[in-house]
Amino acid sequence: MISLLRQPQLSRIKGIVRCGTITKHLVSILGPGEIAVINHENLDSIAASGLIEKRVKAVINCSPSFTGQFPTYGAKQLLDFGIPLFDYVGKDDLFDVINDGEKILIHEESIFIMHEDRHLEKVLIPVTEKEWFRKLKRTQFHFPFVYSDFIENTIEFIEKEKKSFISRLPDIPLKTIIGNRPVVVVIRGKQYKEDLESLLAYIQREHPVLIGVDGGADALLEHGLSPDLIIGDMDSVSSESLLRAKEIIVHAYVGGYAPGEQRVKQLGIPYHILPAPGVSEDVAMLLAYDKNARIIVGVGYHSCMVDFLEKGRKGMGSTLLVRMKIGDRFIDARGFNKLGLDVRENEYQHHYSGL
Repeated sequence: MISLLRQPQLSRIKGIVRCGTITKHLVSILGPGEIAVINHENLDSIAASGLIEKRVKAVINCSPSFTGQFPTYGAKQLLDFGIPLFDYVGKDDLFDVINDGEKILIHEESIFIMHEDRHLEKVLIPVTEKEWFRKLKRTQFHFPFVYSDFIENTIEFIEKEKKSFISRLPDIPLKTIIGNRPVVVVIRGKQYKEDLESLLAYIQREHPVLIGVDGGADALLEHGLSPDLIIGDMDSVSSESLLRAKEIIVHAYVGGYAPGEQRVKQLGIPYHILPAPGVSEDVAMLLAYDKNARIIVGVGYHSCMVDFLEKGRKGMGSTLLVRMKIGDRFIDARGFNKLGLDVRENEYQHHYSGL
């Protein structure tokens, strides 16, 4: 309900709002001290990390930040960093009511729109640590049902698409030589930046082909590395990465439609179109495999049910098929940052020197 604003107390949380229905896109324009308005059910760790890095003052989520259907930790991350998080429960579409760049005041459970002298009453529910733990405990009850549905969806995809994965990908004439070389594929997954950092000694020594899957290319740049290839639908990668990559591969649907084609066209960058089923990170792995990479190291690779549910995917059929196919050459670097610097350098030198 929108009503006339009486004189609010100039306290609590006040700031400029930035609105975005896709969190990873919103993060790219957020400034420090701003209030993020998102629409992100079951806020995941990657999205939360982006909001934390931008040092937002508060977050208003127009979807439940944590449903308790499966364990996800984005909401808890924000709370741990002292960032207030609210679930919006008003009847009005908040994106229709609040304009990007407006100054608002959050007071108790209401939103005050400063310059228009109006407010939304009792539309916010603060997300608390106590409530988060209560819902986390509830995931134990929901898990068997969620897991069962996930398995069924995965099997359904496998039955439908298995012939496509048995065949090789369409051949594209790359300038980058992949055959008999190590390849590192970077994806925007959990702790992907930390795991990439743990691989820097290996990268500097072995000079692998560097493939960034969408926003994974930006992580390469942040560590002083230029991607040899970028593959994806180009929805979360920066223009700087696209301009600095040696080659661009736009992932298209099997029918040929490529959502990311328009963006690279606008930048005037040469590119390849690669129609293939599944998600872009799996296509990147298959490309390296089909091009006879000696070893394929995955950084940030999504590999479990929660990873996919957080991304809104109800199965992991393509990933399972790809892992079965490339397994003898694939190393999942997830969690390598937890091994410690001495371990990773010594182990890489010992294990990979003869590959």
